[in-house]
Amino acid sequence: MPVWLRERSWRQSLTAVYLSLPLRGARATAANIFCSEQYLKVSIPPFLFEAVLYAPIDDTNSTAKIGNGNIFFTLYKKEPAMWDSLTLANADKEKLQHLRENAVLKAQEKAKEETEAKKITKQENKKYALEATMKLEEAERKRIEDLKEKERQKVTKELELWKKQQKDGDKYKSIQAKEELHQEKEPLKERKNEKMNKTRIPNEGSTKTRLKSTRGHGSCSIFSQDLKEEQLPAPRAAATIKVNFTPRVFPTALRESRVAEEEEWLHKQAEARRIINSDLSELEDLKEEEKNPDWLKDKGNKMFAMGDYLGAVNAYNLAVRLNNKLPLLYLNRAACHLKLRNLHKAIEDSSKALELLTPPVPDNANARVKAHVRRGTAFCQLELYTEGLQDYEAALKIDPKNKIIEKDAEKIRQLIQGTMQSS
Repeated sequence: MPVWLRERSWRQSLTAVYLSLPLRGARATAANIFCSEQYLKVSIPPFLFEAVLYAPIDDTNSTAKIGNGNIFFTLYKKEPAMWDSLTLANADKEKLQHLRENAVLKAQEKAKEETEAKKITKQENKKYALEATMKLEEAERKRIEDLKEKERQKVTKELELWKKQQKDGDKYKSIQAKEELHQEKEPLKERKNEKMNKTRIPNEGSTKTRLKSTRGHGSCSIFSQDLKEEQLPAPRAAATIKVNFTPRVFPTALRESRVAEEEEWLHKQAEARRIINSDLSELEDLKEEEKNPDWLKDKGNKMFAMGDYLGAVNAYNLAVRLNNKLPLLYLNRAACHLKLRNLHKAIEDSSKALELLTPPVPDNANARVKAHVRRGTAFCQLELYTEGLQDYEAALKIDPKNKIIEKDAEKIRQLIQGTMQSS
């Protein structure tokens, strides 16, 4: 049941009413205050105060303050006048109910109007912001178009200047070529004229010699020596020229960009031949294809899939002896050692594979993940959980989306925590 506040103190001026309500023993709870032009209601559990005011007030500018066990109201009058009392006297229940309902309806209408006004203001602000944004975008678009236009004009001018320079250069080259051709033609004309003069003189001499020869057998031409000197030499005899090329192992032509790659391949082949030709008695009975490390690796993979782990280890051992630079050989052999419970050898092979899988690149990421997981598994089976967790975390750094590795790493963490608690 609410406790009605009967005690109150008030004073007034020509423009305002000052009301004070004591709140003795009230808890620090939120106050519910409803104020309209002529109705005031205060609810602070367990207290309740209600008053129908003597005259209308400005409920918008009126204020209420709570402090020191009191609530103070400053109610501004709509019309400057002195009130005879704080509340309306001689008001029956029906009139009070009617005033309450009117106050509530007016408050609802006022709240609705304020909501509509806020909505309209918000829409206007949004519209203004949109217009401002559109203006900024338009200005930015215009600025970009102006920059493009300036850049286009600049490029066009540069292109026209380049075309002009090319045209002038071509013109200069054609003039220079004509001058060189003219200079070459002049010596040719002079030589031709000299030859023609020389050929005319011997012809005249030959006619004279013919005439003289008809006159007597003992006569000879005075130009015979010149004629012998002008005789053309005989054509050269045909011959065959042999061209020898440097022998190459590769069928393609030599390219400077491929020299390092070819030398590396030749070095690997020479190393493999040296190992094969060494004193490996088990290689003597093998076929040529069986001496290939890749073939042995595939053979070991098939044996591993069939469950023949010892046979797979032997195949990988022979492949490693032929080529000890292939990381997949050590990685696959580590998997075999895990199956055979050769845990220390599995750790050695996984570590060797990680040494060869350098530099770390996306192409060898999958192999590096397997190497870390297999070495971490071997560590955990040796109850070296801290070292195993390090390998699993390294694998997660390479492949963070692998849920299986993440789940196994969490199990190892729980094992480490359990070991620490038990100790």
